[in-house]
Amino acid sequence: MTRRTKRTGAGPGQRQLKVGELLRAALVEALARGHLRDPALQGTTITVTEVRVTPDLRHARAYVMPLGGSHAGEVIKALNRAAGYLRHEVDRRVALRMSPELHFELDETFEEAARIETLLRQTPPSAHD
Repeated sequence: MTRRTKRTGAGPGQRQLKVGELLRAALVEALARGHLRDPALQGTTITVTEVRVTPDLRHARAYVMPLGGSHAGEVIKALNRAAGYLRHEVDRRVALRMSPELHFELDETFEEAARIETLLRQTPPSAHD
């Protein structure tokens, strides 16, 4: 019988990545249906960029961005208020032993990428001047 070794310092395991992607797809589908009644979510298109799952699969952190980035703070608060409903919707679409508790955060990678691109486009001072 083989012995399992504990992963230390490594990134997420294959199971975490697979479950995260399944949850992301289920969230996209649930949000696209538009059954959320919160006024902050009405008429708002939301992109789910990534879902990270804890090793025990009990918690999932979904990184989202409203289209155009408008009212992002309000949208995140509304999604966290609707987390119970969305958890139920995800549970209907993904067969897991236990449905993870959902937490929503603003995906700041777009802003970071734009900042880095701006820095890269700036011309450095010439060394020959």
